Amino acid sequence: MEYYTINKFAKIIGVTPQTLRNWDRSGKLHPHHTSSNGYRYYSEDQLNVVTGIQTAPKKVIGYCRVSSPKQKDDLERQVENLRTYLYAQGQPFEIIIDVGSGINYKKKGLQDLIRRIESNQAEKVVILYKDRLLRFGFELIETIAAIHGCKIEIVDTTQKSEQQELVEDLVQIITMFSCKLQGKRAHKAKKMIQELVGCDLDDKVNQNTAATKQQTEN
Repeated sequence: MEYYTINKFAKIIGVTPQTLRNWDRSGKLHPHHTSSNGYRYYSEDQLNVVTGIQTAPKKVIGYCRVSSPKQKDDLERQVENLRTYLYAQGQPFEIIIDVGSGINYKKKGLQDLIRRIESNQAEKVVILYKDRLLRFGFELIETIAAIHGCKIEIVDTTQKSEQQELVEDLVQIITMFSCKLQGKRAHKAKKMIQELVGCDLDDKVNQNTAATKQQTEN
């Protein structure tokens, strides 16, 4: 979103900077924020309101993600369950679908979602599970959304055990680095993690590695 200094904002709307200061004191129009050195800044949304420009109404956006194209059935179930939930809320919505690792920040759907949030098109983002948005960095996206007046709602808030979360996180990390390692080095990395968590991750890693490589090639 664009922000304007008091002088620029006053010039655009056809008043003096002193008028804006008076409006601030009277409560008619407060600046969007004031910098640490006391300068007032006004937002693009405020400009639209003052000049009578009507912005498009915000939408509720559902977001569904799977790690691999092979998980098509899972993706369809996510979409259906989320659609049922959103219909019950009685608000207009649309659903963005994505395919890619939870630690891939360049996914097309995720980039589209972030753009919608930053352009103030999203009233709320709804996901079935917290890790469907991102494996790491959820709080960052949540903060960006909050700055733009957008809430992120998680439908299923069931807490996982620390061990389960650790295993899933390690699978994602191993998947990413396994694409860069070959032969004994890749095998050694997976074996070390197996010893740490006491479980066999080979199947999950191989599946995720294949999906990540395919995505990288595309």
